[in-house]
Amino acid sequence: MRHTTPPEQDRHDFSNLKRMLPYIWQYRGRVMLALLSLVLSKLALVGVPLVLKEIVDTLDNPEGRMLVLPVTLLLAYGVLRLFSSLFNELRDALFAKVRYHAMRRLSNQVLSHLYRLSLRFHLERNTGGISRDLERGTQSISSILNYMVFNIIPTAAEFILVAFILLRGYELKFTLVTFATVFIYIGFTLAVTNWRMHFRHTMNRLDSEANTQAIDGLINYETVRYFNNEAYELARYDRTLGEWEHAAVKSQSSMSLLNFGQGAIIAVGVTLIMTYATQGVVDGRMSLGDLVLVNTLMLQLFMPLNFLGIVYRAVRYALADMDRIFQLLDQGEEITDIPNATEINLGHSDIRFEHVSFHYNPDRQILRDVSFTVPEGRKVAVVGPSGAGKSTLVRLLFRFYDVDEGSILINGQDIRTVSQDSLRRAIGIVPQDTVLFNDTIYHNIAYADTDATKEEIIRAAQLANIHEFIESLPKGYETVVGERGLKLSGGEKQRVAIARVILKNPDILIFDEATSSLDSHSERQILDALSEVARKRTTLVIAHRLSTIVDADSILVMEGGRIRERGNHQELIAQDGLYARLWSLQQQKEAEESEPEPVPEPGH
Repeated sequence: MRHTTPPEQDRHDFSNLKRMLPYIWQYRGRVMLALLSLVLSKLALVGVPLVLKEIVDTLDNPEGRMLVLPVTLLLAYGVLRLFSSLFNELRDALFAKVRYHAMRRLSNQVLSHLYRLSLRFHLERNTGGISRDLERGTQSISSILNYMVFNIIPTAAEFILVAFILLRGYELKFTLVTFATVFIYIGFTLAVTNWRMHFRHTMNRLDSEANTQAIDGLINYETVRYFNNEAYELARYDRTLGEWEHAAVKSQSSMSLLNFGQGAIIAVGVTLIMTYATQGVVDGRMSLGDLVLVNTLMLQLFMPLNFLGIVYRAVRYALADMDRIFQLLDQGEEITDIPNATEINLGHSDIRFEHVSFHYNPDRQILRDVSFTVPEGRKVAVVGPSGAGKSTLVRLLFRFYDVDEGSILINGQDIRTVSQDSLRRAIGIVPQDTVLFNDTIYHNIAYADTDATKEEIIRAAQLANIHEFIESLPKGYETVVGERGLKLSGGEKQRVAIARVILKNPDILIFDEATSSLDSHSERQILDALSEVARKRTTLVIAHRLSTIVDADSILVMEGGRIRERGNHQELIAQDGLYARLWSLQQQKEAEESEPEPVPEPGH
């Protein structure tokens, strides 16, 4: 599944902004106090030019040069500047909790949602792209709140205050020039920014794509090295970055054009205002203080406007990033609990597949009318060639997917009617491909029961025949296993997985080719341990090596999504069917592997 930045017409910016409200509503009191601080800050800031006008007029009037007046006005000037800074910082401090809590809440919500999405979604996802979308998306909510409270609302408030002062105290032309300059500036900024937004969209798409390629290559590091494809991976990465660079250069060049246009508009507006003000002073209609006031107000107003383009672009980019994160949140959950789903009742842990049919894609049927029972406390094995549908049984039992037809029951309960959480607590699995967290061996075993004591974890490791190996390591149980457990061998990872399921102590056990990575000696030890763990538990074994399941109470032989044969080992051998042929082939292969190498004769 390729993640790209959605086109403008597919975006829902207004509805996304409304979806932000719950993230700040919890701290609405803080928000109101922050907005009050903002208004007080702007009142103090706009008051500064008014006091400055009085200072200038007082100094310009020889009759009014009394020491007390300038001193009082100067003190007022300093106090207003102090209050402007004070209320600005108070606004920032009050709003910090709102902003960062919103980021935290959204991050948790998205990650929680990703965990609830189906296995189908995660098999198709691009991990690098998802991680970058998550990073940019959670940052976007902070950026939008930041720009709204610290830039857009303050600028609008200041504009209203300046307009009020100009309309109340000066000729209409000052207001008209100010309004015209601001509106032309805003119109130009929006038009040019909208035109150049596609450069940012392209950059976002290529950034996610490059990140996906880099992470995918590093996750599959060994495969890359096996095939000497470092240069190929670097070439793919560099090619994508080259396209990103091209888009970034265009984005920067168009931004320079935007900045120059904005500067030109402001320059024309300020020049007109100063021309009118200067003429008013010359004509005697305005004082020197009025000229200073008008000039200072314009500078104060246009200073934040200088950043309007940056703010608008940032908000648009943040909205684009936010759209990706809300698209993830809108991704439907394929597997959900029914309303009022009950906890699973494990009084009798028998498993029944009743006429189960299933496909991943409509054009490829995986299971066809599969029915069997795993009685409570018994061990049933499933064997068959690759692609027969063996591992699909496990995925359906865990309810990673729902069956297309038929039903799966545990203790007579359709697993679709019980909560997924209680279902998965009841089942323990040792998978064929064990993937470990990049953490300590202790953490990876304890993951099955985070409340387990150290003694319980060590006991599980001993049963899995890995305790002595762990103790032989320099850091023992605190040894970090590396990304996906790459620092351990396949057999060592498998035994960690076995220790983990032993610690979980579930009512139902599943072994999905659990000893496939072990040598014969280790396999025998593990099988003995597993037999002890599985005793009196309902156990389903997916097996490749038939020698590991000869003691099973029942063996199901699958081919082409159907159960072709069933019975215990001796019964299936006597049937002289598919199982007997598979057994014969494996026995022959094991005999060939166990034959000693011929010793060359002297002289040869």
